[in-house]
Amino acid sequence: MRTAILTDSTAYIPKEMREKLNIHMIPLSVIFGTDTYQEEVEITAEEFFAKVKEMQTLPTTSQPPVGEFVALFERLAKEYDAVISIHLSSGISGTFNGAVTAGEMVEDFNVYPFDSEVSCMVQGFYALEAANMAEAGKTPDDILARLEEMKQSMRAYFMVDDLTNLQRGGRLSSAQALIGSLLQVKPILHFENKVIVPYEKIRTRKKALNRVFELFHEDAKQEVPMRAVLIHGNRPEEAEKMKQELEGKYPHVECLISYFGPVIGTHLGEGAIGLGWYRK
Repeated sequence: MRTAILTDSTAYIPKEMREKLNIHMIPLSVIFGTDTYQEEVEITAEEFFAKVKEMQTLPTTSQPPVGEFVALFERLAKEYDAVISIHLSSGISGTFNGAVTAGEMVEDFNVYPFDSEVSCMVQGFYALEAANMAEAGKTPDDILARLEEMKQSMRAYFMVDDLTNLQRGGRLSSAQALIGSLLQVKPILHFENKVIVPYEKIRTRKKALNRVFELFHEDAKQEVPMRAVLIHGNRPEEAEKMKQELEGKYPHVECLISYFGPVIGTHLGEGAIGLGWYRK
């Protein structure tokens, strides 16, 4: 059985890596006024953050239309017997549900939607693992079982410089945003029950990042082989510095650098930093 692996653009897997592992991608979009851009296709993260500064207004975001899912599934059905469709958390986007709906509309093709319950390159980890297993000839059931196993050790924490974007985008309550702004709090956020919620409230950026490293250490100190990713909102130098620090302390951890692209960057804003990991 030939199994295709599909994820959406919010996994932010570099194009060359997607092509090497034969991972298919469906894009979400950002909308500036009357102009719509498919992220990772028509607009890069760097272009996005520059445009936000230039426009001085936040765009809106949109999930792929069900029709695009159907068309993509029908194309994949010509070469594959099944597809595992891995998407950002259903608690913050309707993309996963769009894949479910489209899968029911395509005949003679097995669609297996998977809710990562996270986003960004942490979501991408699932797609990378699935792609390697598919290449090795594993069945959809085998792959999905492994993804569920990964979910048990998957962690992701992130810190934003300004809560305004999350509040305006409906991803965080007004009260939480107001309290954070008044107290200059840099909350550590994470996904819980598929939605973004505060994990701890920290007063400064430095202390918040140190706390995220402490949370990482709790798992890394067990010296089990791990994979981690530092995710940045237009802060590549800061991410590189943190990567070197982690690699120096934890030789058993494979560490990558990724970024918050246009859709997630719309909600988290420039300067956001995240750290995600799982046990290999």
